[in-house]
Amino acid sequence: MKKKAIVALSGGVDSAVAAAILLEQGWEVAGLTMEVVTPECFETGQNRLGVESGKASREARKVADFLKIPFFSVNFTKEFREKVIQSFFSEYLSGRTPNPCVVCNRFIKFGILQEEALKLGADLFATGHYARIFHENDRYLLKKGIDEKKDQSYFLFSLQQEQLARTIFPLGSLTKDEVRRMAQKMGLPSPDRSESQDICFIPDQDYIGFLESELHIKGTAGNIVHVSGKVLGPHQGTYRYTVGQRKGLGIAWPQPLYVIRVDAEAKQVVVGEKMYLEVFEMQVQDVNWVAQPLTGSIRCKCRIRYRHQEAPASVVPLEDGRADVFFDEPQAGVTPGQGAVFYQEDLVLGGGWIR
Repeated sequence: MKKKAIVALSGGVDSAVAAAILLEQGWEVAGLTMEVVTPECFETGQNRLGVESGKASREARKVADFLKIPFFSVNFTKEFREKVIQSFFSEYLSGRTPNPCVVCNRFIKFGILQEEALKLGADLFATGHYARIFHENDRYLLKKGIDEKKDQSYFLFSLQQEQLARTIFPLGSLTKDEVRRMAQKMGLPSPDRSESQDICFIPDQDYIGFLESELHIKGTAGNIVHVSGKVLGPHQGTYRYTVGQRKGLGIAWPQPLYVIRVDAEAKQVVVGEKMYLEVFEMQVQDVNWVAQPLTGSIRCKCRIRYRHQEAPASVVPLEDGRADVFFDEPQAGVTPGQGAVFYQEDLVLGGGWIR
């Protein structure tokens, strides 16, 4: 009896090729898509939320029809807003810079969408992520995809063992170029479709406009303050700033200034010269140890944002899911709210949220 894999279809080339590969390998395959936006979002023009309602299902159905596989669609508008968008709001309003993709993967895509796939009879849930899963010594291990430019393991650090156990990544051992060639050879719909956006529910990527229209806020005035304590001028909302930001400060100073810290409670944006961005240590919270629970300090490389070059560091686990991270060399732009992921070679040891 064939094993059944249900693929999270987006209509894009990656998930389409993932489904095609599983078919070639002899799996029974079906497609599953989630809608996270409703038509009400577009009725007044006041609400900027998201992608065109129903578009995901229409594009994914084209792929399923082409591959001649069953297709299912579920609506998770309420759950997506509660788990992902509300978290996005609260993080920015508290002076942190969120990463909604990690939250979505943990609670939505590999949470309730994966559960839906299991209800439909799936043995495994498949996606088009560029990452790899291995089973060793009763533990599911997460490793980088072999394509360094496309590796998406950073966004998966919060996945739990039971989620990894139910998942397969057919593209983990392929490069993006290989996937595109496969799509063209098979004649898949939209083989050259553009890459997905940074924040899928903000098509124009104007997160400030999104926050202001969704929350009906227009600035929470405060001061831009130099690290020396000197007030340099006003700002119109701490949510407009993130650590490391240089452009858009609107202040004059002899040297270039960067956002060093955002203090939402005090309504202050603290700025300083580039040297003030560099830190030797940080603390992370809500750490998920993927490879194995950590009881003592460990040497590894740490990535503090998706495009960051991993830096050698020592990690010391603490109580309550926290850990201290000590870098060998100072790192610039350590941003509260972003994920910090720990690697040994291509193995994901775990990760947590920068405090």
